[in-house]
Amino acid sequence: MTKTGSANIAWRIGGPQGSGIDRIATLFALACASSGQQLFCRREYHSNIKGRHSYFDVSVSPDAVSCHSESPQMLVTFEPESLCRHLDSLAERGYLVCSADDRDLELSSLGYLESRLLQETLGQLEAAGLPSTAGGLMQLAQQRGIQLFAVPYKALLSSLADELGLKHQRAAVVINTIAVAVSSALLGIPREKLEQAVEKSFPGQEAVVALNRRAVAVAYEFTQDEFSPIELQLQQTGGNGASTLLLNATQSVALGKLAAGLGFQSYYPISPASDESFFLEAHDRVPLLNGEESGPLLFQAEDEIAAVAMACGAALTGARSATATSGPGFSLMTEGLGWAGMNEVPLVVTLYQRGGPSTGMPTRTDQGDLLSAIHGGHGEYPRMVIASADVESCFHDAARAFDYAERYQLPVIHLLDKALTTTMQTLPAFDLERLCIDRGLLYEQDSVQKRAVPRFTLTDSGISPRPLLGQAGGQHWLTGVEHTPEGQVTEDPVMREQMMEKRARKLQQAARDIPASEKLEIFGDSKASLTVLTWGSSKGAVLDALQRLKEEGISARAVQLRLLWPFPAGELQTILATAAPLVVLECNFSGQMNELLRQQSGRGCDHLVLKYSGRPVSGEALYRALRQIHAGQGEARIVMRNPHE
Repeated sequence: MTKTGSANIAWRIGGPQGSGIDRIATLFALACASSGQQLFCRREYHSNIKGRHSYFDVSVSPDAVSCHSESPQMLVTFEPESLCRHLDSLAERGYLVCSADDRDLELSSLGYLESRLLQETLGQLEAAGLPSTAGGLMQLAQQRGIQLFAVPYKALLSSLADELGLKHQRAAVVINTIAVAVSSALLGIPREKLEQAVEKSFPGQEAVVALNRRAVAVAYEFTQDEFSPIELQLQQTGGNGASTLLLNATQSVALGKLAAGLGFQSYYPISPASDESFFLEAHDRVPLLNGEESGPLLFQAEDEIAAVAMACGAALTGARSATATSGPGFSLMTEGLGWAGMNEVPLVVTLYQRGGPSTGMPTRTDQGDLLSAIHGGHGEYPRMVIASADVESCFHDAARAFDYAERYQLPVIHLLDKALTTTMQTLPAFDLERLCIDRGLLYEQDSVQKRAVPRFTLTDSGISPRPLLGQAGGQHWLTGVEHTPEGQVTEDPVMREQMMEKRARKLQQAARDIPASEKLEIFGDSKASLTVLTWGSSKGAVLDALQRLKEEGISARAVQLRLLWPFPAGELQTILATAAPLVVLECNFSGQMNELLRQQSGRGCDHLVLKYSGRPVSGEALYRALRQIHAGQGEARIVMRNPHE
């Protein structure tokens, strides 16, 4: 296993949405990645499209980084709201890059600041005898040992505009570039790396590249003239990152689908799932080895009900078919999923979890859709549920979902959570040799048959030869009601029992077929008694926490569940027998995985560690909780809270 641990540099930039926070943070990440560094990036943004606060974390290290840091070493901003939101999170003896122009701005004038946070901040300033201004916060930071770098953004932008003969309003758009470039210069990132990132990010936009390159130069020159070097520096690796990918999870899923032969994907726009379909639309022509191009058909439907119906239709023709959605859309799709279950349709649904119920928090993370994915819809029908844990696994899981769907002829729900969708990581190029496409049991007919094919033939495995729509000699019935092997409507009680049992046998067969390595992974000390059971994007935090515990001489192990349904109860038996204490980690309120564990294995956890604020788990927070548990001081239910996220 690749060594994972804490970041060498934990960097954060914050600002209003619409000011290019995402784009400029990605430039910083590209500059670090091209220097041979390993990255873990986290993006947090408000559901209000413009104006509200967003921020972006970049964790940098010569070694693999498994999760974000909740205590950045450097905070970069060009507006005052970030000071209120993130100053308390800044690490001890950290570094603050902010605007010198905002010193006299009254914090009470900030329109989007929640009253809780404003009153808390004003109380801190009053207790310290400091003014209720952005300048007061800068002084407070210095009192706490934080090194301040106040940048005169207005003067630098004015000089840049005059130099290039631009209107000052036009030059003002690169204020974020100057902020990032100042921080990059302080961290010892070579200027040319940031300039190369600019060129890569704005292909064919010569004027934009020229403006940003000059902004980088101005910022580096200013930093070298005005500020002294700092202790925190980018560690040189000797590599150039040439063979490294920098991807987020939605891109990884999309690439996995393309590699697996995706033929059709329908969707209705919904956050955060839309990013995957948009990426597929932008890359729907794939060069083949024979020099030709091919790619899937992407279709934006009028709603989620239509999207799942279209995906079912495409799957019946033999296309590898999928749809992608989030919680509210999945609720609308459940009727179509039931139809797919009744008609044994190999359908993939990529479900991106976000905060619910109802509209909830569209841009914040959650793991509250687990039981909905397993049991959603009326009646009983087989489906499989898998969950990805990191950006790399998203690729392979997306491809594997099609194999499961076609092998067992049922819907497969691929679960991700919002934290994973907005995670960006460095990883090696995907090993395509690992892909082995399995189209399942297809119907073969040499001569044209006049009678209907027994599409739903009763078999020991529950899997019947699958004819395709339009296939010669493959005529068959498809309805939404119970049916005979030929697909004709029936309410015969014996046939009903046989068909229910036939469909159920698919999951029994899957449980026997699928190797343990595809069901779960074990990390850490396999002989340790302290055991953390988790699923989804919390894997990175678990790896980080286990490494911290190991450094203190505390032995622990983690079990990452990959196949959630059918539940791998058999593979967990030995682990559960030696788990003392057993900790279940989830990002939901009720502990849905723990309830599933109790239901399927007869044993629940000793300690339930939860987070449901809409923000992901950090390694630091989990380490603190596990340390308490190891010391015998942990409560049965531990909620990780951080009001400054």
